[in-house]
Amino acid sequence: MKKTSFKLETLITKETLQNRVASLAQQISADFRGEHLHLIGILKGAWIFMADLIRHLQLNTSVDFITVSSYASSMKSTGKVTIVKDLNTSIKDLNVLLIEDICETGLTLDYLTQKLNKQKPKSLSIASLLSKFGKRKKKINLDYVGFEIENHFVVGYGLDYQENFRNLPEIHAVQFNEKKIPN
Repeated sequence: MKKTSFKLETLITKETLQNRVASLAQQISADFRGEHLHLIGILKGAWIFMADLIRHLQLNTSVDFITVSSYASSMKSTGKVTIVKDLNTSIKDLNVLLIEDICETGLTLDYLTQKLNKQKPKSLSIASLLSKFGKRKKKINLDYVGFEIENHFVVGYGLDYQENFRNLPEIHAVQFNEKKIPN
């Protein structure tokens, strides 16, 4: 039998997160000046990022959410993306900003951009709080990126480990230690 323990190491502080989110909002506001922007948050991980981002936007906005799953109960993507909760409204002819917590393999965003483009939005852009380099399986154009990070498993600011740690105000790298327990 194995017992897993872990340690959290702060990777991105609350202040650094807030400053970067405000900076991204300023850039997005400039890029869509005079336009209406429809934000789609990918649940569950992106909701805190999206909430902070929208408070800084100086635009007319509307919101919707979509829930997808590719992780099941594991820490690694299964590679199969399924929609758990679809959009409530049509995005035809709207400027859409898809909000993601972390882009690793690109499989989820590839799947969603293909699905959303079929609805003929006026434009479709992607904002991802985090982007892991070296893990991509699909080429994805991220229009707005908060931070590039190394291959860490991360929690906090909406990101979780087994539905825990979403409430942490910073991003933490998780360091796991597995120990064998004698029978």
